[in-house]
Amino acid sequence: MRLVTRYILSHFRRIFLLALGSFVGLFLVVEFFDKVDNFVKHQARLSHYLLYFSASIPQVAVQVAPLAMLLAVFLTVGGLSRTNELTAMRSGGISLWRLTSPLLGLGLLVSLAIVAANETLVPISSSKADQVMQVEVKGRSENLLWRRKIWFRTGNTFVNIQLFDGTSESLTGVSIFKFDSGAHLVNRLDAPRGSFTDGGWLLKQVTERSFAPESGEILRVSHLPSKALSLGKTPDDFRIFQPKTEEMTYRELKSFIRKLRREGYNPTRYRVDLEARLATPFASLIMAFLGIPFAMQRGRGTSLAIGVGLSIGIGIAFYLTQATLQAFGYSGVLPPAVAAWGANILFLLGGIWLLLATRE
Repeated sequence: MRLVTRYILSHFRRIFLLALGSFVGLFLVVEFFDKVDNFVKHQARLSHYLLYFSASIPQVAVQVAPLAMLLAVFLTVGGLSRTNELTAMRSGGISLWRLTSPLLGLGLLVSLAIVAANETLVPISSSKADQVMQVEVKGRSENLLWRRKIWFRTGNTFVNIQLFDGTSESLTGVSIFKFDSGAHLVNRLDAPRGSFTDGGWLLKQVTERSFAPESGEILRVSHLPSKALSLGKTPDDFRIFQPKTEEMTYRELKSFIRKLRREGYNPTRYRVDLEARLATPFASLIMAFLGIPFAMQRGRGTSLAIGVGLSIGIGIAFYLTQATLQAFGYSGVLPPAVAAWGANILFLLGGIWLLLATRE
């Protein structure tokens, strides 16, 4: 590694670690004041505070890493420019690309590290933080004991369950509707209750009606004391609420989308989150690229105050743009890939324009 590269990276490393720690600390302070009422209300112990905020650090770190990257690149390049070291290096025949490529390389490494963290550390830590808050602080059961108004689909059959009791693994108010290929109702089954027995569901006091497909006229009504059905679900399936995307890996999220499709639900929201799982980490590389022309334009006017203000301002603009595009993606206005990658592309184009407008 060349001496100049080591010199630039040593400056960058100190600033990046300090900026990352500062942004994480600031975020946790805001989070503390947001959650302190819950801790006080439920008389949480000191260990609960420590566990919750310790488990929150990985997720917070990957969120603020792009801001730290922007600030570190801005202050590194700006600091070299302010002390005329950048001018001396370029006078010695070192190109701007040669000087800044190590910073872009580190931006790429940080982005890849965030991708890896999102697949390993972040889901575990996010789940732990949620468990501390919901189970240990608020005293809720770790497993969902009951769930109301469940709907799901299996092929041409729709199932509605009014209440699932996780303690007894029983169902209340079961209605099953079967349609033909022409979307005509051909069969309806109703049962006031059911239970999970021998790997399947046993419905009690069953009323079953058959209908003429075209006219909808009732052809037959049957009353059965009990009837065994599989439903394609176990009690564990009913215990699971709509999962949080940050607590799932990329593979788990992709599998969950396939499951929603099989059951006839629209997975558009989760498809956007799946694309964002890859797009968002590369915001660090985009911010590293943006920091270079901004620092070059400021020249000797670069300072810590300007760097912090610039980082926060650009960060807010980036996340607002990203949130807006993802909202359009959730509603189906934009394709999931465009909604997830749009902010990265827009800010990358902005960085290229600024770089071209900067005098060498």
